Amino acid sequence: MSRFHLGLIINPLAGLGGPAALKGSDGVAAEALALGAEPRAAQRTRIALEHLRPLVERIEFLTLPGAMGGDLLSEMGFAHRLLGEPTSAISSAEDTRRAVQQLQEAGVALILFAGGDGTARDVCAAVREGQPVLGIPAGVKIHSGVYAISPRAAGELTKRLVEGGLVRLASGEVRDLDEAALREGRVAARWYGELTVPEEGGFVQQVKQAGVESEELVLAELAAWLEDSWETNVRYVLGPGSTLHGVARNLGLETTLLGVDVLENGRLIATDVTEAQLFTLVDAYPARLLVTAIGGQGHIIGRGNQQISPRVLRAIGFDHLRVVASKRKLRTLEGRPLLVDSGDPTLDAAFPDALRVWAGYKEELLYPVGH
Repeated sequence: MSRFHLGLIINPLAGLGGPAALKGSDGVAAEALALGAEPRAAQRTRIALEHLRPLVERIEFLTLPGAMGGDLLSEMGFAHRLLGEPTSAISSAEDTRRAVQQLQEAGVALILFAGGDGTARDVCAAVREGQPVLGIPAGVKIHSGVYAISPRAAGELTKRLVEGGLVRLASGEVRDLDEAALREGRVAARWYGELTVPEEGGFVQQVKQAGVESEELVLAELAAWLEDSWETNVRYVLGPGSTLHGVARNLGLETTLLGVDVLENGRLIATDVTEAQLFTLVDAYPARLLVTAIGGQGHIIGRGNQQISPRVLRAIGFDHLRVVASKRKLRTLEGRPLLVDSGDPTLDAAFPDALRVWAGYKEELLYPVGH
């Protein structure tokens, strides 16, 4: 079984200013250490990672050498790869930003970072839009909505993701207080941006069926979301299956149930296309690919949709692939991953460890992928 890849960044200076009553740690690490403050970010991270010990054989971390992650992972016995060169004992904001860029380039499914609001700002400054991240609270100031409520919660939520539980994606605000003003007795907060963060997703939509998810309502909501998010002059490829066929019918479009169809600007431009026709339509042209999962089995590529070939997938790109599936359908997998079998082992191995799943109106889940 291939391992699930997680990124880890520890800000070793996070939280130093708290015990020293310095109202934060930004720019005062040396002073805090001189006052006897002890680093606590690694210990907070350890608490989170303890909840992943049962999955140690299924996870590989990518991290930075030394106190930014490598030391702790070695101590705890987690498989990991080191990116970059060892940094100085006093890490910097630039170290964090560089780490985020390296982890993204490595294609990790989720970036865990331990710190406070200053660390969240650094992550926000370097992260790509849509890259899932999750903060392990270890700083003095934790005002940003991108942190788990505790290190334990961060570990439990990450464990749920690796195990194939339903984990919803949401947008969390990054906010930070002006520490200089705070030390003068003034509270001045500022908004710095938003990050994509996982949330607990083990809930069902409240509808008339008293908590039972309505497949018809889900299809209508997915159609509404697709209609609200159309990108002009972008081609949308809809794979086969009753889910996507039902979404299209809610848009007033008659697609082929077992074929691959292409939409542009809200209308059908090609139906039941061959692989060659599909490649011509998406090659060097902006496109988005929507596929669904086979219920109970989990295949999203290579079963009944061979028109979506390796060259088509490469032309569209993984970043533009979305799985469309209700939570009910995902639960039939009982935690097993989504499966890809494109016929090209190299391409299959390059798939992300987790993909975004549209499960309702503006409701995205993050779900593991295997091959």
